[in-house]
Amino acid sequence: MQFDLEIKYPSEPLKCWAKGKELRDKYYQDYASAHDSGGIRWSGGAAGLESVMAGFGRDVYPLTGEPYGASIAFDRPFAAKCQAAAEEAGYPRDVCAYMRNYWGSKLLNSFAFGGAFPEPDLYWQFHSCCSHGKWYQEAARIEGKGRPVFVTDCAIGPYFKFNEKTGNYYAAPNENGIRYVVNQLHSHIEKIEKYLGRPYQDELLFEAADNQFANMTIWPEIFMLNKAIPAPLDQKSMFSLYVLGALNKASADFRAFYNELKDEVQDRVNRGIAAVPTERARVMDDIQPPWGFLKIFRHLENYGCVCIGSYYSASLMFAWDITEDGMLVPKKTPKQRGIEIKDRDTCLWHLADFLLSNLWFNNMQDNGLKAWGMKKMYEQWHCDGIMIHYNRGCEGLSMGVAEQRLYLAEHGIPVMSFEGNMGDAREFDEAETIKRIDTFMETLGLK
Repeated sequence: MQFDLEIKYPSEPLKCWAKGKELRDKYYQDYASAHDSGGIRWSGGAAGLESVMAGFGRDVYPLTGEPYGASIAFDRPFAAKCQAAAEEAGYPRDVCAYMRNYWGSKLLNSFAFGGAFPEPDLYWQFHSCCSHGKWYQEAARIEGKGRPVFVTDCAIGPYFKFNEKTGNYYAAPNENGIRYVVNQLHSHIEKIEKYLGRPYQDELLFEAADNQFANMTIWPEIFMLNKAIPAPLDQKSMFSLYVLGALNKASADFRAFYNELKDEVQDRVNRGIAAVPTERARVMDDIQPPWGFLKIFRHLENYGCVCIGSYYSASLMFAWDITEDGMLVPKKTPKQRGIEIKDRDTCLWHLADFLLSNLWFNNMQDNGLKAWGMKKMYEQWHCDGIMIHYNRGCEGLSMGVAEQRLYLAEHGIPVMSFEGNMGDAREFDEAETIKRIDTFMETLGLK
């Protein structure tokens, strides 16, 4: 289905698109080949502090599990093999789909980017949802080589609290909780130092932390530019761009790319360059998509509808703050707040503060924040409706999704929902979802 729509705005491809793809491929190549030059490989969750591990040397390379699981999901034939291997090993279908893809890849000894699975030297994970810690404990057990697993407990309660008088959330950091996380980081550094036999270098930590703070802030600044009409970026493209922050937030190369991307997106806004030249309506979505079926976002374009992003792509690995009048804004880095970091403890404190203030991290502590945050995005980014994915593949980020849908509907926001799974194609009905989108577009008056 495609309507004969008026071309309202000029459009052109992103100039830095190919560079972003190259950086992502290099990330996986660097990890896989790290041992060739005596480097260190480690694996853990994307919602973590890669800058802390960077203190062990410039030849330390991460493999973050969630984007790796998503890359497998995008390759549906390989994903099916990984899921079959995981289920044959006894893992049930109702656990995290990314986790099953990751385990399946290890069980098959097949790396999604070619060759045998490059085993890490150690695992380091931040535990915020029910699966995080177990993910790498089980990964180490599958290997059976006794590699250490370090898990940082982050269950300290919500960072943001709700003000009944204003109807808005506000930042209320739990300082004792932040200290609890920082103390674990100190302990893990000491233990990993002994395991690797390498001295820890605070100068490298400070350098990598500066990159991490910047990367967690620049992407939200880019996302803010998408408030413009027409939107300079669309959701399907943003999935390929935001992911760098999920791979390694401490990367100087990724920081340089995000700055280049920000300049280009600002230029698109200034010149009125649209992601969808027929834009006449705007929607947002909430959570991980069914990665093997991203073409559903292209289907929206048949109606002149652009998806401006999601609560997920805006905030998964990034840092946002809430103003006194309840507006979502990029969180300021320590440097932007005039804070000079000179010692390890101060650096770890601010890193922990950034991590624990992440909006998605807080979904496991208070899922009312997501409902409120989506309403704010809907208003600030001038949306006409919201798409909600009942994602069976992620227990943590799907918490409260039905209540969130009800909250949005009660506030008069047009909402459509569809069922699926971010990583398991067997649980997504493409034809049914397209029908639901068609009906939703009609309810928005797009015929």
